[in-house]
Amino acid sequence: MTTAVKKWLRFRCKGATGFGTLTSSGISVHEGEMFGRHAPTGKTLALSDVELLAPCAPSKIVALWNNFHALAAKLNQPEPPEPLYLLKATTTVTTPGAVIRRPSYYDGKTTYEGELGIVVGKTCARVSLDEADSFIFGYTCVNDITANDILTSDPTFPQWARAKGIDDYGPFGPVIATGLDPAKLTVRTILNGTERQNYPISDMIFSAQELVSKISHDMTLLPGDLIAVGTSVGVGVMKEPLNTVTVAIDGIGELTNEFRL
Repeated sequence: MTTAVKKWLRFRCKGATGFGTLTSSGISVHEGEMFGRHAPTGKTLALSDVELLAPCAPSKIVALWNNFHALAAKLNQPEPPEPLYLLKATTTVTTPGAVIRRPSYYDGKTTYEGELGIVVGKTCARVSLDEADSFIFGYTCVNDITANDILTSDPTFPQWARAKGIDDYGPFGPVIATGLDPAKLTVRTILNGTERQNYPISDMIFSAQELVSKISHDMTLLPGDLIAVGTSVGVGVMKEPLNTVTVAIDGIGELTNEFRL
């Protein structure tokens, strides 16, 4: 039996924050909690009448490194026996469509990284691989922006958290799609109108379910937590004074932001 795909989002309208599902006629507004009990109110809002927010507010963002066979091969890196990850600051979250600026103190290279994001739906600790799907709420688009020169500036300590933790360097959205098989998805990243990434999620070293299970044995994952599953080949530097970056995943949608030097 096929599960219908739903696209959940959060919005601000007339100073109030709400959530609902995206339909052909607009936003079907819901009441309750996205990750708890909820029900449609019967009210519909036009997308043009709201400001879209990040589709959830994670308590933590887990970001994977070296989780695709193709990128590991290109970088001549051994494939890891267990997930390699860092925590990305929650203050990196910004809205779909937001303008992101490079910090005034930094004039080095900054890269886009188009990724699939897993959104956790309920408290998740030490779950088995077979249980993992029931703890996944849905999937979203992520741009894991990275200040590359900060990462390697100190030879004694790779600065993953700082390089990826700058304010607004973690946009995701615009929706969380439920009812999808992530292994069938393809991530595309378009920079200033040119496609730079196009890779299948099926090439992941650790599947979405394996990531949720394995990470949950290290730390408790909470409703709304985001796991960025890592990126593959095609990562590049944003060089123009104004860069338009779109991370597109069919079945989920398109996350577009501007990055300004």
